[in-house]
Parts: sequence; structure tokens; C-alpha cells
Amino acid sequence: MNGKHLIKLGFEKEAVGLALKAATAREGAGLARADILHELGAVQAAPQDYAGGGVYALLAQMLLAQAAAQQVRAASALRAVPLPYAVWGADLIEPGARAQMDVAMRLPVSRAGAMMPDAHVGYGLPIGGVLAAENAVIPYGVGVDIGCSMMLSVLPMLPGALKVAEASGLLLRHTRFGAGVGFEKRDRQDHAVLHEPTWEEQPLLRHLYDKAVNQIGTSGSGNHFVEFGTLSLAQPDPELGLEAGEYLAVLSHSGSRGFGAQVAGHFTALAGRLHPGIDKVAQKLAWLPLDGEEGQAYWQAMNLAGRYALANHDLIHARLARALGVSPLAQASNSHNLAWKEVVDGQELIVHRKGATPAAKGQLGLIPGSMADPGYLVRGRGHAPALASASHGAGRQLGRRAAQNALSKKDVQAYLEGRGVTLIGGGIDEAPQAYKRIEEVIARQTDLVDVLAEFRPHVVRMDTGSEDV
Repeated sequence: MNGKHLIKLGFEKEAVGLALKAATAREGAGLARADILHELGAVQAAPQDYAGGGVYALLAQMLLAQAAAQQVRAASALRAVPLPYAVWGADLIEPGARAQMDVAMRLPVSRAGAMMPDAHVGYGLPIGGVLAAENAVIPYGVGVDIGCSMMLSVLPMLPGALKVAEASGLLLRHTRFGAGVGFEKRDRQDHAVLHEPTWEEQPLLRHLYDKAVNQIGTSGSGNHFVEFGTLSLAQPDPELGLEAGEYLAVLSHSGSRGFGAQVAGHFTALAGRLHPGIDKVAQKLAWLPLDGEEGQAYWQAMNLAGRYALANHDLIHARLARALGVSPLAQASNSHNLAWKEVVDGQELIVHRKGATPAAKGQLGLIPGSMADPGYLVRGRGHAPALASASHGAGRQLGRRAAQNALSKKDVQAYLEGRGVTLIGGGIDEAPQAYKRIEEVIARQTDLVDVLAEFRPHVVRMDTGSEDV
């Protein structure tokens, strides 16, 4: 008997050696070839019956391992074609982002999806992508800055009551930006999120607790900002408790700092190990079953990061309001890098919004432009084909390096001056010209949200970019 006989019988190449060894032992015991082939066929058909011991035990154990590996590969196999999904502002979206969304819609756990008009290429799911999955959470479907969010405070002051120099001084004293940056211990504020027992429920969260304490009430780098500006409300809004008119307002964009990024990295690695055979194009979309230990741990950490991110906004706005000696007339906030359990077509799914604003019917949301362009306070319309979502901003049209190469300080400064914006920090990689026109993005999603008010920035603080403006 040789390997050809066994391959013809259906044994994979890796198992042929063990099958030959067992066959040789049976030949030595006086069995005929036909009888040995019959036994080998029985082992192949029901390896679990032979794995406990005997001449065929090692072969049976290998066959069981091969079958288990095949199950893993099958469970991770992508669909041949993506599920259909709706796109808003297709003319504004680069082909690379569409290609990433196509891959996401080929995942075996995907059930529905949508793309917002600010969409552009990201890691895994495109930024501006919305993906509903069944019993699965995808760390890179949420993003690295877990819980990245917006907050608006409408103040009982006219916009002209706060001069540029005073606004600049307030932002310099009461906000902090950048990786690893926090307030001095004597100036650090407390928040209820830091006293949650959740921090003690995972080794990773215990490890990250001190970082969270040190950075509470601060903002990250990149496109995070805190700004004073004018909120223009065309009509009275009883829900907000505001009359029509113009108000001084504070708008902020920040996330969960390094805490969220480390959670994302840790659980993305775990997801990759659960799906070793996943197609290379989908490696950054590896998922965690939500009913598994890893999935439950990520869900817990993700939601804590979301609460921590909103706590940062709470403290930023509280500092500024206290410094001005006022209490906000109204506030609104939303996360746009998170996953939620939602009912879609009668089924509970995990809806990932990576750079997308929740826009359920009646839900308030904030869609910013850039450091010098307007942002909008909106109310969701609960549009089902969009999975009750809207854009989270204008969306980049130039990557950071491309912006640095294509734009000059002179051009950016002229843009800022033309719109009456004073910038503290910021870099050319965050220049307004690096973003799509927010007015065009808003115009592409009138069926997703109703615009309630426009916010125009006047004094903006950001982290110092790779090249300051």
C-alpha cells in the first residue's frame, strides 16, 4: 500500500503519513489490503470512534483537528458577493471606501449596511460606514477611538459678549490636548465614571485605569477640538427650550483618549486569533461572537470607553461654563464611534457606526464641519435604509500627508481669516481644504436628518499638528 491509495481514498496530504503507519501495522498483523482500506474508510467516516486509543488513534485525532479547522475556515469564509446596501452622497465618496464597505458586506455575520456622504477610507470598516451584524461585534467596525463623540452647550450669552482674547484665554486655561496630556493633579476634576466597578472587572481595564484618571477632562490630537462660536436657531424649539435667535455656544469633539485605542488593539488581536483563516482582505474586520467570553469582555470595555469619552466632554463644558459664571440653557451630545444593540427588520442586531451619527426619529445629533466651517445641530428622522444614521462630519477629501503636501500655511490662514476664525494649535493636516464641503454633505442627507441650527466657529483650539498653521 502506498500514499496514492490513501489520497484516492480521500485522505488529505497531512494525514497520509499517519494513515500509512497505521496501515503498515495492520499489514504486519496479517490483514489484507482490502480489509485495511475498509478500516481506514471507517476511521475517516467516524474519527471520534477511534480517537480514544488503538492503532488508528493518532490518525483519528488528526482527522478531528482537520475537521475543526475546516469548520473555523467555513465560519470565517466571506460571501462571494456583498449584500446590497444604500449609499448617500455617492458622488462624494472615493472608490477605496466603497471597496472597504463591499468587503464588510461579505462577512458571514453581516446582515445590513449603509454608507454616509462623509465616508472615506479607514481601517477595516470605512469611516462613515454603518454595519449591522448578527451576534457579533467587530472592534475595527467601531474604530480605534472608541466612543469618539460630540457635545454642544448653548450659553445664556450673546455671541458678541465674549471677545476673542477672552475666549482664547479661557480655552488655553481650561482645555488640554494631545497624546498622554492631562491636567496637573491639583487642577484635575473627578467624575462618576471613574468610580464605576467596571474598571475592576477585567485585567486590561485595571491596567488602563490610571491613564484614564490622568487624562480625564482632556482632548486628543488630530481632528479633536473645543471651540466658541455662534449658534443660529431659525425657529423656536420647545424640546430644547430655546427661542429663535443667536447664542454663544461651545462645541467639542473628543473621544476616549489612549484608553479606547488600547482596548481596540487588544480585542482586535483576539478577534484575529479566533479567525485565523479569514480572507486577507477582511483581516481587520475579524469579529467576536457576542455570546462568547471575548465578545462580552469587549462589549463591556467598549461601553465603558463610550461613557468615559462623554465624561471628558462633561468636564470640558463644565469648566468653561463655570469660568464664565453661567449655566447652559441647553446641551446635546452624541457618540459616533460605537456599536449598539438595535432591532433591524424585526431582529436584534449589533449596529456598528464608525464615524456615523445615530439618527433615530427625534434624536438630537451634531455634525461638525472643519476648524473654519459650520457645524449643525440636527434631529434624526429614523430612516430605516440608513439604519437610522447620518454623517458624523464633513469627511476627509485629502489624507493627512496629502494635505501637508498640497496646502500651504498662507492658504490655510487666508481661509481662516476670511471666515473670522482664530485658531489655537491645529495643523495643515486638519486644514478646512482637507475636508469635503460640509454644505454638500448635509445636502445629500436631507432624508436622514432635519437641521435645527447652524454653529459657526469663532475661536478654535486643537492640538498642535505635525506642522502648525
